[in-house]
Amino acid sequence: MQTILGANGQIATELARTLHQHHTGDLRLVSRNPRRINNDDMLMAANLLDAGQTVQAVRGSRIVYFTTGLPPDSELWEEQFPVMLKNALQACRMAGASFAYFDNTYMYPQNSQLQTEETRFAPVGRKGRVRAAMASMVLEEMARGDIPVLIARAPEFYGPGKTQSFTNALIIDRLKAGKRPLVPVRNDTRRTLIWTPDASRGLATLGNTPDAYGQTWHLPCCDDRPTYKTFVTMASRIFGRTPSYSVIGKWPLVIAGVFSKKVLEIKELLPRYEQDNLFDSTKFKRHFPDFSIRTYEEGLELIRKECGDR
Repeated sequence: MQTILGANGQIATELARTLHQHHTGDLRLVSRNPRRINNDDMLMAANLLDAGQTVQAVRGSRIVYFTTGLPPDSELWEEQFPVMLKNALQACRMAGASFAYFDNTYMYPQNSQLQTEETRFAPVGRKGRVRAAMASMVLEEMARGDIPVLIARAPEFYGPGKTQSFTNALIIDRLKAGKRPLVPVRNDTRRTLIWTPDASRGLATLGNTPDAYGQTWHLPCCDDRPTYKTFVTMASRIFGRTPSYSVIGKWPLVIAGVFSKKVLEIKELLPRYEQDNLFDSTKFKRHFPDFSIRTYEEGLELIRKECGDR
């Protein structure tokens, strides 16, 4: 039995598909309101804030994936994320299950240094500090060695379906709607984006590779690292649009945060858009040389086809 905790997000959805296709037909999907992805998925409703419900959700599992997400609300993250993670780790210890933790890069320095698995944490803002504390909790569990544990870390997403990111919301979704794309802060910094199905396939690959445990991994990304100017030009051509966009400066976004809680919650992420984002996934590529990675052009073309099929 392999179990996905937090089973409704885009990463979990793609993870359920790839696990079922390549690794196991014995799959349990857990969330407050789980939805079936494959016909024979086992569904279990559980609140991971409740330790007893989490134990029940994990019981009988061989591998557990923690892909739980929350809305971008700092107070909610501080109150709920550590509790859910603590409950999940405790439940895995009780079940003797391996634990694969899906992580982001919020704890990394917001500068242009190359990000590797050895990059030291230097979180900026409340959400960054929450993610640093959670990653540290998983590393402590890994060091104890009671159960097999791994961390699989991804940079900003772009992708099909309901992928949620700055890039999808401001560029891809606006192109879908026939609107002018918006670029956050600067158009000339290099970005590392991960195609969400590649992130999920990478997580499934690590979870089912015994010697991947006891380590942190950067999930595989295309190394082209385009600027937003290049990315928007490419996306506009693929969607048959004129390559035109507007750059939203940092200060208009900061000022907007005074009036909008939603904008305020993303303000701590803005410095990363002033710098090149150089996320390195060499370790994964060397260990899994046959793993195929979508180019940006291929990914955008698949999104366009998805829109046309609807």
